[in-house]
Amino acid sequence: MTDKDLYGGLIRLHILHHAAEEPVFGLGIIEELRRHGYEMSAGTVYPMLHGLEKKDYLTSRHERTGRRERRVYEITEQGRTALADAKEKVKELFGELIEGD
Repeated sequence: MTDKDLYGGLIRLHILHHAAEEPVFGLGIIEELRRHGYEMSAGTVYPMLHGLEKKDYLTSRHERTGRRERRVYEITEQGRTALADAKEKVKELFGELIEGD
């Protein structure tokens, strides 16, 4: 079990990181997060995706694959800038956390 408040920022960074590599969609992100040990429901992940889109970090479009239509998210330039800034902060924090052990 994870503390969603504590890990929320990390999860958003995961989403931005993967969106920077290729377009992402809700279920795909849920599966990716599961590989990293996060058990996230659609009711948690979709509001995060919508929130990142509202901040202009992501943009979305509807995409049809066969009979299914899904919302696909891509990172924006503003999202790339925010991700780059966050990476610097994470490196700094990681250094402090590791030195503390």
